[in-house]
Amino acid sequence: MSGFDLSAILGNPEYAAMLLHGIEMTFIIYAGSWSLAMALALLLLGLRLSPFRFGDPLVAAYVSYHRNVPTLVQLMLWYFGIFTLMPSGVATWLAIHNAEAIFAVIGLGLCQAAYFSEDLRSGVRSVSPGQMQAARALGHGYVSAMRFVIMPQGVRNALPPLINHSVSLFKNSSLAVVIGASELTHAVKEIENLSFRTFEIYVIGTVLYLFFSLVIMSIGAYLSMRADPARSARA
Repeated sequence: MSGFDLSAILGNPEYAAMLLHGIEMTFIIYAGSWSLAMALALLLLGLRLSPFRFGDPLVAAYVSYHRNVPTLVQLMLWYFGIFTLMPSGVATWLAIHNAEAIFAVIGLGLCQAAYFSEDLRSGVRSVSPGQMQAARALGHGYVSAMRFVIMPQGVRNALPPLINHSVSLFKNSSLAVVIGASELTHAVKEIENLSFRTFEIYVIGTVLYLFFSLVIMSIGAYLSMRADPARSARA
């Protein structure tokens, strides 16, 4: 075998197709888990801000579990534990429809929701209490004030940690390889086994993860700038 040669990987149509499929599956898992995490984070935030007494301790317990149990363990619990306890009909349907990717989305989404909810909660708490008082004085009810006055400012304040955790979620999508999801890391390992070009394929995988992470960070920086009028004006 000759020395370092990226063309041995990139010039092979089969390997290139495997990489493209891995990238596609990575973004499917990322987009699905991000959407689930954000939807659930908003629900958790609503529970925490609600007047119901059970809301805050319930959400606190949820956040504590998902922030203190490794994401890898949570994925394995879902796929190797909960999946095996499901009724045979449900398990068969999931197996036919890419159960590995589905449980990757569920596991990553539920875990990341804990982080997103805390980011949003911190953003809302950073809004001056006078904003709520002013909104109520102008005739807004509680829900209306939260929707049109407090939440827009809270989300804007929460954008930096939300962006950081969004990038972390993209990188954590690689953990789905342990449950057999055919994402980018899985493709890298398969190509390594077929080509014996260990260094080359891991260099390619590293560059791809770096590139896409930087793209997500750049999109986040753009959104942060657009959300902050003063910063946008300075730019």
